[in-house]
Amino acid sequence: MRHYIMLLAAFAAFSGQAQLSESKIDALVEKTLTSFNVPGIAVAVVKDGKIVHSKGYGVRSIKTKQKVDANTLFGIASNSKAFTATALAILVDEGKVSWDDKVVKHIPEFKMYDDYVTSEFTIRDLLTHRSGLGLGAGDLMVWPDGNDFGVQDVVNNLQYLKPTSAFRTKYDYDNLLYIVAGEVVHRASGKTWNEFVEERIMAPIGMKNSASTFSRLKDTTNVIDPHVPIDGKLTIISRYKLHTFDAAAGLYASVNDLSNWLILQMNKGKFEGKQLFSEKQANEMWTPQTLMPNKPSAPYFSNFKTYGLGWQITDVKGKLQVSHTGGLEGIVTQTLMIPELKLGIVVLTNQQAGSAFTAISNTIKDSYLGMPEFDHVSDLSGKMRQRESDADKVTDDVWKIVNQNIKDKKIPDWKPLVGTFKDNWFGEVVFSVKKGKLFMASKRSPQLTGEVFYYKDNNYVVKWNNRYFHADAHIFWDGNDHFTMKPISPLTDFSYDFQDLDFHRVKP
Repeated sequence: MRHYIMLLAAFAAFSGQAQLSESKIDALVEKTLTSFNVPGIAVAVVKDGKIVHSKGYGVRSIKTKQKVDANTLFGIASNSKAFTATALAILVDEGKVSWDDKVVKHIPEFKMYDDYVTSEFTIRDLLTHRSGLGLGAGDLMVWPDGNDFGVQDVVNNLQYLKPTSAFRTKYDYDNLLYIVAGEVVHRASGKTWNEFVEERIMAPIGMKNSASTFSRLKDTTNVIDPHVPIDGKLTIISRYKLHTFDAAAGLYASVNDLSNWLILQMNKGKFEGKQLFSEKQANEMWTPQTLMPNKPSAPYFSNFKTYGLGWQITDVKGKLQVSHTGGLEGIVTQTLMIPELKLGIVVLTNQQAGSAFTAISNTIKDSYLGMPEFDHVSDLSGKMRQRESDADKVTDDVWKIVNQNIKDKKIPDWKPLVGTFKDNWFGEVVFSVKKGKLFMASKRSPQLTGEVFYYKDNNYVVKWNNRYFHADAHIFWDGNDHFTMKPISPLTDFSYDFQDLDFHRVKP
């Protein structure tokens, strides 16, 4: 009998029912804090409809040294997209919209680059990253500054963004169309996106400390500061607060509150006996819509990778995984569910090393999947350092040539470059000479201001004054009052979509 019981216990562990102990999660997160130079992390684990772990680690801010706890608020960035999809699911249940309504039915002025795409574009298309636009197209309207762009500007300017693939044929992640989806919620419900999400989703599930955007938080005494490494030293940076971006990336929440969110999702729209959205719409959101690039690899050997409505959907060791990630400057986060195991994981961090949350969530889910122990922290931190080293070689080579040009006084006449240039959707930038140096400044996104240096041929580079952007860029002049751009570093965040800009001179 004893041998039989031991076999049953071994089988239970192998079949993925083992819980990583609190002490092991503690040790895992502490190692992650050190390995990835992250000041603070919060982690929650939901199992069988209950919170089995919810805890903060490290500090909210390297300035105040105040501790992170389970109620500390983080910007969850693109994890907000699932809230927008859920808001639309509620409106579908109420008959106010349909997933396959044409967007122009609700926003008549909506217009894409191609007239056919405009007429056929549906609410479902807004959520599934298959528009034909390139990765992060147009994000410079809202990132890193977007000071002067509102929701209506985004709607109006989509028509100027040229597609890079045929409509509905290819996955390319976008943010702007979720902003449009938020406007659909507004027009169909009569409430702003923020009001609708807070009243119809967050309040009913007890997300009492959270808000749909930073400016709507009732209490900011337990909120993290965002941190970015600059030349290897952690620095607190200005918090991203642009209201326009809310439906794509606005929410501030804690692991305690987000645990309720995952319980709601895994219960197919029901929370504590209350049905917020139907099981039909829950299943719709978790139905694959767009194929994502996938190459099965260790340790999970996923056979497919897709995007649903506000969620990424894949398989890990033969079980469905529903998840999303989010990133703002100085903040990266993840929400993850394995519904068959009734398992949910939330990891929130106040530094932008995405591999940190992956190391934690992978280790936790491995224990429930019955997989052998593996040091994801060491593995992913090593890979991250290699990527950074490779990227540094690219950027160092560029600045080496620039600095040699300065030393050799190989500097062209700036006069032909001075003036005002305009891109149809981004607006105007101004090139001016001050004390013999050339500067570039955006009118509508004023943080994008920096000094311009000669590189080679008709290629210049701009070094942004704000050094935490990590987004210095090439400028390619064609000698005809026209220039284009692209990021220098291969690790530049895709939302710095300089490659989508096309400038022409409007003033000398």
